[in-house]
Amino acid sequence: MIFIRTMKTSGISLGFFNVFSAPFLCLFWLRAKHSVDSVRLSAPEVVTGAYGGSLTVPCQYRNKYREYTKYWCRGPIYELCDIVVKTPRGRSSDRTSIADDKIAGVFTVTMSSLRESDEDTYWCVLARPGRNVYTGVRIHVSQPAITTTTPTTILERYEMSWWATLRWIVFILMLCCLVSTHITVWRIKIARKKRQQPQVQYENSNIYCISE
Repeated sequence: MIFIRTMKTSGISLGFFNVFSAPFLCLFWLRAKHSVDSVRLSAPEVVTGAYGGSLTVPCQYRNKYREYTKYWCRGPIYELCDIVVKTPRGRSSDRTSIADDKIAGVFTVTMSSLRESDEDTYWCVLARPGRNVYTGVRIHVSQPAITTTTPTTILERYEMSWWATLRWIVFILMLCCLVSTHITVWRIKIARKKRQQPQVQYENSNIYCISE
């Protein structure tokens, strides 16, 4: 009787272990399988692009997958992600395009006119029979630098503008002084010439009288 009770207790314990361990084993198997699949498809974990600019994501794959369809999917969870662009004809959306280089074994996704709303988790995906091969890429958009105008900056700009105006005023005054000096010298010369002309005429008349 004691032996039978021990067996029953062990059976209950084993059943309890199977019920609660099965999900963990399944999750472990899925993670291990995804790790193996990820080796077949590689891409950078994080790609950063400037706001308003563009970025490129290379997704490298094995040569045996070159004839398969590739696509770029968006969403934090792969199973619920939305397809943005896909091959085979380099189909593109409004700001995203995809190109497949079968010789090099890489398909490239280009995102342009980046916005803050483009930040998300994306997936490089190989569509194949059974389970697709995929790997995640985190897209980050850097914000443009914001320049702030401080009171000190405004004061410096005002001082620079004031000094520039003062320099122009000084330059114009010096130019006026130079021109007026030349005009004065020119007038003095003309006045001297006019005073010398009557004296020359008087001397010429005296010479004429003596000769007679």
